Amino acid sequence: MKILPHSLDAGGGPAAAEGAIDIPALIDSHPVGAFQKWILLLVGCAVVMDGFDVQAMGFVAPAIVHAWGIEKAALGPVFGAGLFGMLVGSLVLSVCADRIGRRPVLIGATVFFALCMLATAFTHTLNELLAMRFITGIGLGGIMANASALASEYSPRRRRVTLMMWVSCGFTGGAVLGGLISAVLIPWGGWQAVFVFGGIVPLVIAALMLRYMPESMQFLVLRGRKLDRVQQWLGRIAPEVRVGPGTRYVVHEAKQDGAPVVELFRAGRGPATLLLWGINFMNLLNLFFLANWLPTIATEAGYSGRMAVLVGTLLQVGGVVGTVAMGPLIDRIGFYRVLVPVFAVAVVTIAVIGQPALPLALLLAVVMVSGFCVVGAQPALIALASGVYPTTVRATGMGWSLGIGRAGSIVGPVLAGWLIGLHWSHSALFIAAAVPALLSCLMVLCMGRLKFTGATAALAHPGENE
Repeated sequence: MKILPHSLDAGGGPAAAEGAIDIPALIDSHPVGAFQKWILLLVGCAVVMDGFDVQAMGFVAPAIVHAWGIEKAALGPVFGAGLFGMLVGSLVLSVCADRIGRRPVLIGATVFFALCMLATAFTHTLNELLAMRFITGIGLGGIMANASALASEYSPRRRRVTLMMWVSCGFTGGAVLGGLISAVLIPWGGWQAVFVFGGIVPLVIAALMLRYMPESMQFLVLRGRKLDRVQQWLGRIAPEVRVGPGTRYVVHEAKQDGAPVVELFRAGRGPATLLLWGINFMNLLNLFFLANWLPTIATEAGYSGRMAVLVGTLLQVGGVVGTVAMGPLIDRIGFYRVLVPVFAVAVVTIAVIGQPALPLALLLAVVMVSGFCVVGAQPALIALASGVYPTTVRATGMGWSLGIGRAGSIVGPVLAGWLIGLHWSHSALFIAAAVPALLSCLMVLCMGRLKFTGATAALAHPGENE
């Protein structure tokens, strides 16, 4: 713990009545307590519903096609509208969060997308559905970056990546939960019931966040706001620390009042910012290409519908395993020593997926490993962005990385569809899909060679600073 200049009171316990409390150091010196676990649970629940609602359209699409008597292809623009809305939301709401705080933006975005989900249950035309999915996507785009930033700022450095990645894993868990819930709700209440569920539950979560979730203490100190609340929350983390009228709060960063997006390129962060954008773009292009087309391509390869679904599911299962496994490893040895070999393995496994006459067991294995590497690495990229940027632009940096990446999530399925339309073989298709993984590997390697300074270095290379 770093408490200056009076580090001990007469009784031998920490005091700060006339000194300064180093907030990051205090968090680092204490175990993750009940207060922080409650914060992680709240933001994790928001991320779970983010994953549920993003995937909701995929679950209800067959029921809508049947109910409205339309062609499946007519829903293509609806899927794209949701992803485009998330792109816009990531870019805009992350900047707002660095202006007004993570807490109000996260709660506001949760309420917004919840109300949009409820409104979607009352749509009757494709145009109404398309508009609602775009508007809902804007709210959804504000969840992941802000939830991850808040989780980062309440986690000790020694476990920060692990905890952030576990929170991010809620997105995939929400998608899985969505499938199970939809299977129950659609026969009971039609496709509308899925959207009603996806609206009511986030409203409950938003109410809990409004009541119990704190703002980032680092953010408030840098902005000079609500320092009485900072004192209260510090007491929940370190009850032994006594704070008096003369106490100062220390965050080893400078307040920045400029445009947050411009700040992403200052203080030597420009190359890292561009590389983060490129890695996120390539990885999400790959992720959505695999997630959208694997079942279809498996069916065309002669596998049964059930087996095709299993192939697609194993990709996500591999992603969950990858997320859970990579976090502690990154905390121990660093991002680059993990992500470079992970993306290198992805190059091989993705290319192997499309090889003809591949035994079923081997196909399932390489799909799961591809999920481990591609799906599992995405939360690591979010955590990596949190370490590159200081508190004042952290949400912006994470949101813009995700926003640019979500452009890849739109391009990937469209590009794959175009190549399929040109009658590319499965082998050629998956060799082409291995190229983004190769580019991700090379960009991570380049990023690992950049020179970072201060707190950024400690997070960018955690394993080298223990």
